[in-house]
Amino acid sequence: MFDPVIAGSSVIAASLAVGFAGLGPGIGQGNAAGLAVEGIARQPEAEGKIRGTLLLSFAFMESLTIYGLVVALSLLFANPFVK
Repeated sequence: MFDPVIAGSSVIAASLAVGFAGLGPGIGQGNAAGLAVEGIARQPEAEGKIRGTLLLSFAFMESLTIYGLVVALSLLFANPFVK
């Protein structure tokens, strides 16, 4: 049975999931990159260590975005609320 209210709500929820999942890590990556550049400017000899930590934190932040995408895709294509 197809319910248009549930289908419409799922599309809205999926768009919000992707939007908010991209917003948080985007702000975090911008802050982290800015602080990393500032740290490298203050201590150029620690560039390798700062860069490694920055790339690792970018990977963790991107995983949060991918989780939001997975939630959105499951709401769109494998919706548990639609029978």
